[in-house]
Amino acid sequence: MTYLEFKNTFRDFPLISSSHIFNITHKPQLLRRQLSRWQKRGLVIKLRRGLYVLNVKDRKIHPSRTFIANALYSPSYVSNEYILRYYSLIPEMVIDLTSVTAKKTATFKNAFGTFHYQHLKDELFFGFTKVEDENGFPVLIAEPEKALLDFFYFNQKEFKNKGKEIFALSYRFQNFERIKKKKLKDFAKRYNNKVILDIVNNLLSYIKEIS
Repeated sequence: MTYLEFKNTFRDFPLISSSHIFNITHKPQLLRRQLSRWQKRGLVIKLRRGLYVLNVKDRKIHPSRTFIANALYSPSYVSNEYILRYYSLIPEMVIDLTSVTAKKTATFKNAFGTFHYQHLKDELFFGFTKVEDENGFPVLIAEPEKALLDFFYFNQKEFKNKGKEIFALSYRFQNFERIKKKKLKDFAKRYNNKVILDIVNNLLSYIKEIS
């Protein structure tokens, strides 16, 4: 297979997986060698083992980073600082994408950036929703309440036994009207973690003070 044939076959695909590739050839070993050569020439970009995308010039669809995050490691949903920024709950721009997964912790680096995956046990793998990215593709992201809780959970030491000022000074949380307080408390109870409950109660008290 020539690169032109490969390009014409996959240029409408947002991502190209191994299953896509090896469904179109009877000579998988040869195609693997060709893929390696095309990567060295910058024609094909490897995202992780078994997942690729065409170079910028040759692809018709430019996949979003949230779409890539979901595809790199599944099941997972994007959460923590990246989604806190998405909901404007923090003002800072966030570059790296951090997702939550029921699988083991992992990190992937590729041409689209750094993608972190933090492990949560199965019973805490909830609180995410499906939205459309800029291409109209479905992506899984945390609900605002769950993004907060995931952030607290993975940064417990930063919040434990701290005063309310940490929400305004250290992390500059904002736009609390986007948070459903009952849902936040109900979600927090499912963590069965006293530190998380204390952080949430402290946050709700802080929100009440500034409202």
